[in-house]
Amino acid sequence: MSFEVAGKLIKKYDTENKTGSFQAREFVIEVDGQYPQFVKFQLVQDRCSLLDAYEEGETIKVHFDLRGREWQGKYFTNLNAWRLEKAEADTSGTSGATTTTPPPAAESFPSAADEPANAGDDLPF
Repeated sequence: MSFEVAGKLIKKYDTENKTGSFQAREFVIEVDGQYPQFVKFQLVQDRCSLLDAYEEGETIKVHFDLRGREWQGKYFTNLNAWRLEKAEADTSGTSGATTTTPPPAAESFPSAADEPANAGDDLPF
């Protein structure tokens, strides 16, 4: 599953060599909204250098995957970035996470016509 989000690049960390054959680099973006969020992403292996083209304070778009794993009974989640690009001006006035998978078809949601005539009488209060 692939996602994308745009935000201001707040912090770039150095590339860390985790083992002799594995390296990772983290960075943080600020996503605007009513309550701004600071979101940390991870780049791995040859993608670590993607961040070199951007400066802190720039607005970027991050394409990423959700990665999760279990280790010794604990669960970990990473936001694994795989592409970065300069963000285009957002004309809608909103920004945030979007998924690249299409939304469900409208016919998959029940309509008011599908409900029994007395459905409104079953309110729990």
